[in-house]
Amino acid sequence: MEQLTGTIIARRGFLVGTVGAGALLLPGCASMGGFSMVDAIKRLLTLSSEQAFAKLTAPGGFWDSEVARFELPTLFSSSGGVLKSLLTSGPFKNQLQKQLNIVAEKGAERAAPVVLEAVRNISVPDAIGIVRGGPTAATSYLRSQMGPALINSMIPGLTDALRVSSDPILGQTIKALSGVDVGSVAQSIANRADNSIWYQIGAEESGIRANPESTRDPLLIGVFKVL
Repeated sequence: MEQLTGTIIARRGFLVGTVGAGALLLPGCASMGGFSMVDAIKRLLTLSSEQAFAKLTAPGGFWDSEVARFELPTLFSSSGGVLKSLLTSGPFKNQLQKQLNIVAEKGAERAAPVVLEAVRNISVPDAIGIVRGGPTAATSYLRSQMGPALINSMIPGLTDALRVSSDPILGQTIKALSGVDVGSVAQSIANRADNSIWYQIGAEESGIRANPESTRDPLLIGVFKVL
């Protein structure tokens, strides 16, 4: 009998929680149990970013990701002369692309704390709109607020990684880029990696929205499960 009573109470608690979460989505409702919708967005972005950077900074992170792997930057693909002839070799081009994706991991290491700090300080005037938005609505908003900050944070780490790299394919390629310094190469990689990082964060956000229970976070579950 005690077990049955406990089950009934638990079910009632679940229903109350569900109704409360549903109320969040009604016009004018922006809080639940002391937590605001802004808290939910920040938690969503924090978790999405942490998961994304955990993957991208692991060995082979960019290269192994279906959404983050990037093609050769324009600086490389549009070059002529010696590099153009080198890139006619499929194996050379593929190995160069892989090495650039590996270098990008160092940029992601620099970008991670910058993104997380931006999440902590972000202003969200329309949290309900973002909650109701598409699968990557929060990521898109954060990206619009950060501007080029993520790219700028990566360039020093990418520059260092290029200078210490011992990969012969990468070294041969940089030498073939006549009149181009290492900083310009780092900038070109940062531009590609920027898109990749946001794609990965967006993929993580989409996954959380689709399965909020996987986070074990009561606030995220309460807000997104009802959608």
